[in-house]
Amino acid sequence: MSTKAESCAPENEGVGVAIVETEVIFDDCPSHDDIAVVAYSYWEARGFQGGSPEEDWLRAEQELRNGRSQPKA
Repeated sequence: MSTKAESCAPENEGVGVAIVETEVIFDDCPSHDDIAVVAYSYWEARGFQGGSPEEDWLRAEQELRNGRSQPKA
């Protein structure tokens, strides 16, 4: 009687598995600094009061990814 582990073993022990590492590049990923500049501008626009830094960050990141906002120079 075979066990489950044995039944899942490859039939040909000589066959190997290749692991390939790839580098993923996101062209639409804004930089940390660009997001920070835009998020800061939202806080600045509110007169440096209120709001949420996390919400500003997420909003800036989303707008930069969608090309709707550009960081200040």
